[in-house]
Amino acid sequence: MKRFIFLSFLLWLSSPIAAAQGDTVRWTLSSCLDYALENNIQIRRGEVALLSGIEDTREARAQLFPSLSASVSQSVVSYPSAEASGSNSYTGNYGLSAQWTIFNGLTRRKAIEQSELQNRIDEASVEENRDEIRIAIVQAYLQVMYAFEAVRIAENTVQVSEAELERSKGLFDAGALSRAEYAQIESQLAGDRYQLVAAQASLDNYKLQLKQLLELDIDDEMLFASSEVSETEVMRLLPDKAEVYRVALETKPQMTAARLGVESSELSVEQAKGGYLPTLALSASVGTGHLSGGEPVGTQMWNRLNGSAGLTLSIPIASNRKNRTAVNKAQLAVTDSELELLSTEKELLKTVEGIWLDAISAQSQYVSAVEKVRAAEESYALVREQFDLGMSNTLELLTQQNNLLSAQQEMLQSKYMAVMNIQLLNIYQNLPVDGAY
Repeated sequence: MKRFIFLSFLLWLSSPIAAAQGDTVRWTLSSCLDYALENNIQIRRGEVALLSGIEDTREARAQLFPSLSASVSQSVVSYPSAEASGSNSYTGNYGLSAQWTIFNGLTRRKAIEQSELQNRIDEASVEENRDEIRIAIVQAYLQVMYAFEAVRIAENTVQVSEAELERSKGLFDAGALSRAEYAQIESQLAGDRYQLVAAQASLDNYKLQLKQLLELDIDDEMLFASSEVSETEVMRLLPDKAEVYRVALETKPQMTAARLGVESSELSVEQAKGGYLPTLALSASVGTGHLSGGEPVGTQMWNRLNGSAGLTLSIPIASNRKNRTAVNKAQLAVTDSELELLSTEKELLKTVEGIWLDAISAQSQYVSAVEKVRAAEESYALVREQFDLGMSNTLELLTQQNNLLSAQQEMLQSKYMAVMNIQLLNIYQNLPVDGAY
């Protein structure tokens, strides 16, 4: 899962940021996170869903109270027969009725509790979206930082190759270097320039991905803070993985949602058992009416005024196994939600362990890569000096140069892998992300 997350940046974040007083914004990791958390479409949709669920809860609470309705009807009856004393008759009827379910096996109260739990699940879902966005932004931003340094390395490599070509030109003109060896150095420079173009294209692509995550406009240019990741940040002491997992179990929103899901399914069982219990309902109504062609309307309405009230007790006797099936299925849902909770715990453990091991591995690789770069630099400097003196050939020089480039790239990759996983561990511990760079 962690590798899928690391390669996936398909989240939706919204609306462009305006530069203050026409100045171009210089983005840091912290500013990217703040902007994303404030404007993300997925979070905003989750908040809308939460508000919709709160309305459902309010409606569920209102079911505890009586309902009241009024009715008014007016009608006309036509008598086309010539024997009738009048051709039309007008009638009016008016009524007011109330319904109140006094008891229905506590089904309504359990429904209210379940709706309130769903509100809390929706809140956890919003927080889970926030965590996912933090992870995506951290990964995308550090990819950009990685690409910046990769471009710098490629630029330095091109400069070195240009200097080598210039020195080789003098040796070639003096007859100390063959045409084939000189062509190898020319080819090396062409390849290094190609790698620089490729590194710049990768940087532009990563910047575009981050820009698309932030959903900036096509004309918005992203400039980044110039601070770099220090070795201290790369080699930061890692927390105990068991402690990270313990904190994540207690605080991560996906765990909160899973635990609340178990509680909600248990309420469904109690709600289904309410189908075995009787229902008691109270009803009352008041009505009157009038008819044309008789007494005055006011007199008729008074004389026809009527009221009624009644209690209805409904006792379930046989429901064709409907109630039993509902209870059994609700109990199965409890088992399923418990399994979902266990699965979420296992998935969280897998993720935390994976991130922690990747951080340890990246730090170890970084230490080795630093030594490898140092050794490669010394070897390259020695071979270059020998080459200038005619004591080594072109192949040896180019081999050492490529070894140095490979070591630098390995150091760069392990450096940002370590930093990324350290930041992810912070997220899983509910610690703030270090957004200074």
